[in-house]
Amino acid sequence: MKTKFTKETYLYWYELMLLLRRFEEKTGQLYGMQKIRGFCHLYIGQEAIAAGAMTATKPEDKFITAYRDHALAIAKGISAKACMAEMYGKATGCSKGKGGSMHFFSKEHNFFGGHGIVGAQIGTGAGLALAEQYQGTDNVVLCFFGDGAARQGMLHETFNMAMTWKLPVIFICENNMYAMGTSVERTSNVLDIYKLADAYEMPADSIDGMSCEAVHEGVDRAVKRARENGGPTLLEIKTYRYRGHSMSDPAKYRTKEELEEYKQKDPIQQVLNVIEKNKWATEAEIEAINDRVKAEVEECVQFAEESPWPSDDELLKDVYVQEDYPFIVD
Repeated sequence: MKTKFTKETYLYWYELMLLLRRFEEKTGQLYGMQKIRGFCHLYIGQEAIAAGAMTATKPEDKFITAYRDHALAIAKGISAKACMAEMYGKATGCSKGKGGSMHFFSKEHNFFGGHGIVGAQIGTGAGLALAEQYQGTDNVVLCFFGDGAARQGMLHETFNMAMTWKLPVIFICENNMYAMGTSVERTSNVLDIYKLADAYEMPADSIDGMSCEAVHEGVDRAVKRARENGGPTLLEIKTYRYRGHSMSDPAKYRTKEELEEYKQKDPIQQVLNVIEKNKWATEAEIEAINDRVKAEVEECVQFAEESPWPSDDELLKDVYVQEDYPFIVD
């Protein structure tokens, strides 16, 4: 079986996606046990987007996304321990336990959030790209948002400015078809979201989000254009979440048959099939990867359980840059 990608790439994709899947499955379980509280949005089914985006970019490139942020944060290099601790609200979390599930952040790993306000990251992502352009780097920004956020006015204002200034930003709509629970067909006359770029003469493409190969190739084309001062691109990556919008969503607005249809396209199984057909790993080697991922997830839960809560004096820190800001307190 011939492929454009190497054995190492497929093994990387497999282990990364498996880690993201097992981490999210464990997150769902812990949420049911009330170890994790508040809002919680799982990425199960969408892992190929994170995997393909990673192999098409470099560590210096910035990622910014919405509140379904766990998987992209881990893919970008934030440890599973720091991510799980954040969801527990512990001091060792990537946002010091102050952000929770929706607000992962790490400047060190060039991951600029989880954002809870729908569409807010679109404008902020373009701002990050403007900073890279101003500083003269060849870094690009990948700005992820869902099909629901594509209805926000922020998108249109940002698209106009990004094209006018030729900013090095790739706008990625992770179209999982249902936003919070209402289908694209019921909320828009434009069913192909990538066509929204036409109004701004922005390059755009529609991509199979269940395929690591397709995601990599689409992101790679857009990244090369941005690095060569060709400006932004809109990628509509069509994907599917196996769970509801959040942990409180029973997802009764779709059929079991539709869900099963997409599970037959599962990106992890597709990548594993390529590895097995090319005999790039033995059963024992695959099992070793599975065991390594299982151990990492177990360790991150133990780390979160054993980590301390933030101290009281952390309450008013990280709100303003000014360290002695005169808060009015009782």
